[in-house]
Amino acid sequence: MGKIVKFYNCSWLPKRIIQNRSSWCYELNGLQDVLKKGTGGYKRVVATFGEDILQANGEVDRPKLGQIVFSDPGKRQLLNRLLAPFISSGILREILKLWLKGCKVIVLDIPLLFEAKMDKWTKPIIVVWVDTETQLQRLMARDGINEEDARNRTNAQMALDLKRSKADIVIDNSGTLEDLKEQFQKILVQKGMSRETGVEGE
Repeated sequence: MGKIVKFYNCSWLPKRIIQNRSSWCYELNGLQDVLKKGTGGYKRVVATFGEDILQANGEVDRPKLGQIVFSDPGKRQLLNRLLAPFISSGILREILKLWLKGCKVIVLDIPLLFEAKMDKWTKPIIVVWVDTETQLQRLMARDGINEEDARNRTNAQMALDLKRSKADIVIDNSGTLEDLKEQFQKILVQKGMSRETGVEGE
């Protein structure tokens, strides 16, 4: 199988920097495919949290579910336990698909990498780090939420400084997109992957 590079906390690393014919970024936020209507994860979550979390079309109202679990540690842990088997099998299935397509570098974007104990899967682990205030401002701007909700979400995860201490490589994302791309290019060169992957971007 090709090299599998894990990027933790990659919300601010655009996929266009990574993806080309020989590399691919598989994004996993824990609440994507596993919550689609009719899936095993969907059925478990609806049975546990009730139909009040559903939209009119029957799909899970993810912002509403997020407000519930990010404000209650017990419910968040319950959700993680319900979805863990589906998330793990989904990752392995996607990796196999990408490998069969000929991808030489697979980047896994897993926001709860350490919390879900998936950090032992592959190396290197690369943490995209930013200071707390910048993280909050970007989260509020991206998701259109208030500061309280943003803090609930960040507090629900391991502190970025602690994640940074567990990383093999750290990318400082306090600067511009160009700064980010330059740091990523350096990592590819250091790991001997620059000829395989290249860096794409606008």
